[in-house]
Amino acid sequence: AKKLYFDDLRQKFVDEYIIPTLKAGAVYQDKYPLATALSRPLIVEGMVKVAKKEKADALAHGCTGKGNDQVRFELTTRYLAPELKVIAPVREWEFRSREEEIDYAKKHNIPVPVTKTKPYSIDWNLWGISIECGKLEDPWNEPPEDAYQITTSLEKTPEKPEYITIGFEKGTPVSLNGKKMDTLKLIEKLTEIGGRYGVGRIDMVEDRLVGIKSREIYEAPAATILHTAHNELEKLVFSRDLFEFKKVVSQRYSQLVYFGQWFSHIKECLDAFVEKSQRFVTGEVKLKLYKGNCIIAGRRSLYSLYREALATYTSKDMFDHTAAKGFLEIFGLPSKLEGIRNKKESKWEI
Repeated sequence: AKKLYFDDLRQKFVDEYIIPTLKAGAVYQDKYPLATALSRPLIVEGMVKVAKKEKADALAHGCTGKGNDQVRFELTTRYLAPELKVIAPVREWEFRSREEEIDYAKKHNIPVPVTKTKPYSIDWNLWGISIECGKLEDPWNEPPEDAYQITTSLEKTPEKPEYITIGFEKGTPVSLNGKKMDTLKLIEKLTEIGGRYGVGRIDMVEDRLVGIKSREIYEAPAATILHTAHNELEKLVFSRDLFEFKKVVSQRYSQLVYFGQWFSHIKECLDAFVEKSQRFVTGEVKLKLYKGNCIIAGRRSLYSLYREALATYTSKDMFDHTAAKGFLEIFGLPSKLEGIRNKKESKWEI
């Protein structure tokens, strides 16, 4: 290597990648908050910028031939710089295992943080950590404590819970415990607090894009806390139709991110819907952190669709109970007609 470019992309990562994905509620297969998947298009975006500056004709990456990252690196490159050739040496070299790679590194005095006793593959960024390999490859094995990097084991977490309150403005987290805070710093603070209480440990068998199932563990305290809070606030301010439809969008959005299609027309279209949906997602959510759990303790918003006078069973009840009879006559008509039809059919059964 003759030259190194260094860019601090943390704020860009938060503003242009993490926040849009949080607003979208994108969690792959209902568990993975997409930390590693989100970082790949950001990295390639930076690489392409340098490649054009240096007038390079190719980009290289170190992904294997059966992982998801090769797809993310190469699809992003093809979208942003289709003229560039992609070089992927690990797909061509004859390494058959991590043990062989470790031996090669040792032979050539290349410092690597893994050993044969701790051969974990670890990817770490602001939004979370992904960990695989070693004993984790047997899905029957409980993850060893030495695999975890930033979260405390449940046995060692504090005996008393901690309550936190997160404030949102149009879907973006903007405050912690009533104090305005830059989103980057807020994520770092939630990572620290959540990690102390063992929040954000995820153990899942997921479906990789290349067709195989993979056992992964993740640590994502801030992502777990913010997704929990954001989803709860949406429940408070969304209509039923919007909330149900948003779940469909969230699932598709998570697939696009996981499959490396961050830069695509369909994602641009979904982004437009998501941004419009966040119009009233402003308010506060109170959470209780305890022994690995992130529990909703309260929620409030000026735009709440909840009305105590309609929901209460006390003397303050303002709901018109007499309207229910006519409503049920109309809403229940299809069920009544099906029931009549079924009765007729039963007469002719042999």
